[in-house]
Amino acid sequence: MNNTNILKRLYRDYTSRFLKKILISVFFSILLAGSTSAIAYLLDPAIKKIFLEKDQTLILIIPALIIIAFTIKGLSLYLAKVIMINVATEVSRNIQCDMFRSLINADTQLIENKHSGKFISNLTNDVNMITNLVSTAILNLFKDSLTLIGLLTVMFFQNWKLSIIALIMIPLASFAARSLGKRMGKVSTQQMVEAGFLNTFLIEVFKNHKLIKIFQKENYENSRAEKFIDAVRVKAQKIAIVFVRASPIMEVLTGIMIGILIFYSGKLIINDELNINNFFSFLAAMMLAYQPVRSLATLNIAISQGLASARRILPIIDDKNKIVDNKDSSEIKLINGDINFKDIYFQYNNNETQVLKSVNLNILGGKMTSLVGHSGAGKSTILNLIPRLYDCTSGDIMIDNQSIYKSTIYSLRKNISLVSQDTTLFDDTVKNNIAYANFNASQKEIEEAAKYSYADEFIDKLPNKYDTIIGENGIKLSGGEKQRLSIARAILKKSPIILLDEATSSLDSETESKIQKAINFLTKNRTTIVIAHRLSTILNSDKIYVIEGGKVISEGSHKELLLNSSVYKNFYEKQIKKN
Repeated sequence: MNNTNILKRLYRDYTSRFLKKILISVFFSILLAGSTSAIAYLLDPAIKKIFLEKDQTLILIIPALIIIAFTIKGLSLYLAKVIMINVATEVSRNIQCDMFRSLINADTQLIENKHSGKFISNLTNDVNMITNLVSTAILNLFKDSLTLIGLLTVMFFQNWKLSIIALIMIPLASFAARSLGKRMGKVSTQQMVEAGFLNTFLIEVFKNHKLIKIFQKENYENSRAEKFIDAVRVKAQKIAIVFVRASPIMEVLTGIMIGILIFYSGKLIINDELNINNFFSFLAAMMLAYQPVRSLATLNIAISQGLASARRILPIIDDKNKIVDNKDSSEIKLINGDINFKDIYFQYNNNETQVLKSVNLNILGGKMTSLVGHSGAGKSTILNLIPRLYDCTSGDIMIDNQSIYKSTIYSLRKNISLVSQDTTLFDDTVKNNIAYANFNASQKEIEEAAKYSYADEFIDKLPNKYDTIIGENGIKLSGGEKQRLSIARAILKKSPIILLDEATSSLDSETESKIQKAINFLTKNRTTIVIAHRLSTILNSDKIYVIEGGKVISEGSHKELLLNSSVYKNFYEKQIKKN
């Protein structure tokens, strides 16, 4: 996408709806330009009539007009900026909402391929750059262009010869500022990248602060933090230096311009070709033109930064999900909850090796089916394919003889609950974490779900019970307590298909016993697929599949597998007989 297309896209999607407000801001910019030009022009009659001709009739009128001109200038500038601030905040809000909407609906693979810290940097820093482009840059373009035109009119009115000299100098100043702007755009892009790395680092540190303390890596992380912070500092310093570099260049060019003008004006005044009042009015107009010239010359800084940010954000907003409903998709209707995998192959990317190879599973509705195998065998991938968190490369998955790929994603996921070892909770109340499954649930239903998951035992001991804030990802709770909340949430959803991914791992025996009872209630008469390293939790499964290297190598009941599967027997002997 080239710069022109990006600008057209930003106008069409985010700026055009505020066209009326922008035009009002342009109107105030016209008043600003007119009042600024009037200030420069009024110096002509002020000097001529009051100071040279000593005309008493204008001694009050001209100062009053100058006061009025400054008042109009101040109010116009204020109102133009306030209107564009409102536009800017709305544009920022809309871009952030569009980006968040795209991310929250994005395929799981997109989110997993990029660290959340970089997405946060996109949502904050990059959006601010784009907002600056579509709002501040627009205001400055109109405000400063109109002001410069007005002041140039005054300058030509006073003396066209001096104006031509000034016009020769203005492009030189513009060229110098524009070259700095290109450098600024490049450095600011680098700063955004470094800011993304810093965000990524900070999230990792805050998430793993206990690990850092246990392994005594505070000094190591401090040194890493200094590197990331210094990288951002260096880029920010470069931006600031490049920006202020414009000041001495502009000052020198302005000094040269004024020096030449005074020299040439002196010649004209001596030869009676220019009056002193005309000179001062011209000089005032030229000095007032200094700010808009500099602003317009450096406008490409904001444009370059905004375009660079847009190139990072728009692809995220435009990202098209690969996992979508087909045109002929219909709502899935569960009767028994039978799930069948038919010759399933899966790989995460086209150039990667197959994770699953010709997997065939027959999962009976209302029964418990377990998946056993070494880490990396493909068990979690099988689970993730059922709610279409990923789509298989080839093959089909049927639920009650209905292909999940011909069913709407919403109706499919509505019938599925997932309880994982990586329990995900929000920095919110206990009540809201349970009710996340059903915001319409009553307090009684929430309490019943907590009761059946044995979560009520610790909830009643919390300071505010169900209204207790549990911290980021339930940091104030133990692993078992978090797991019970996760089960309560699944119970409240009342879905006919339950996916359990290592739900009882890393727990003490007493907590495991309670969670196992909660799971038994959750999975009663429901289609349940379980992944567990502890075979003690799956011995009563109706069917067990042994997964190895992305393939099903054995299947049957616990007793059958002990007789027929050396891999399963090895698992069993290591875990059961040695205890």
